[in-house]
Amino acid sequence: MARPLRIEYEGALYHVTSRGNAGQETFLDDTDRARFLDVLAQVVERFQWVCHAHCLMTNHYHLLIETPDANLSRGMQHLNSVYTQAFNRYHRRAGHVLQGRFKSILVEEDSHLLELARYVVLNPVRAKMVRSAKDWRWSSYRATAGMVEAPEFLTVSWVLSQFHKDLGRASCEYRKFVQQGRGVDVWTALQHGAFLGPDEFVEGLRPLLAGEAANKEIPRRERLAARLSLDKLFEGANDKKTRNQRIHQAVRAHEYTLKEVGEFIGLSYSTISMIARRIDEEAKQRK
Repeated sequence: MARPLRIEYEGALYHVTSRGNAGQETFLDDTDRARFLDVLAQVVERFQWVCHAHCLMTNHYHLLIETPDANLSRGMQHLNSVYTQAFNRYHRRAGHVLQGRFKSILVEEDSHLLELARYVVLNPVRAKMVRSAKDWRWSSYRATAGMVEAPEFLTVSWVLSQFHKDLGRASCEYRKFVQQGRGVDVWTALQHGAFLGPDEFVEGLRPLLAGEAANKEIPRRERLAARLSLDKLFEGANDKKTRNQRIHQAVRAHEYTLKEVGEFIGLSYSTISMIARRIDEEAKQRK
């Protein structure tokens, strides 16, 4: 199984999902769901997370998590392993309950956090499990909407602050916002399967991605987010020898296609291929 891209830094925001192992149910009853939220509360406190939204389905769950410390993987490992132990004790089972690798998407706060907070709580509606988000007890909707008291692990202040200073007015506007969210596609701005935000957001993360570009264990579409842009690769390539070396680097190390490189520097894809092969042969001769 490919290893997902993991980028962690202080103050990062993530949409996190974790699914049942081999498609099995993660929660068999409401006791399981209540137990999971107890474990989540412990993890939020221990790892100093900020939980903006959550939703427990049948064979998976969604979290919208902010990490003041760069510790998403540590926290998720603790969350899933402790819940698995509790699940197995309660149901007298053994083995994995959740898939070994969770899915995380880095989120740009200003442009997408609010939309994702709505997306998360609408999951049961999209799955036709309930008619309205307020009918599903196992999400953060009811607490954020002011229908029930928010648990200590859930932070509703940021979401509500996007609507109004007055808490009652903000809760009312939030309910309208969620109701209007059916059919909204939040994933149109998803980049490389791992980033939700504008180009500037991904560009700002490149220093943190530098060590992942050549890691073949990471899925290709996520790994390619780490590569340098062609503008950067060919910066300062003012002579033919340097240009050819950069062509080779672009094709072999950064996995740009022959067509992409050719169109960027004004050469045919066959010429790009020939240059890359020649440098490969020269490297073999030097060994």
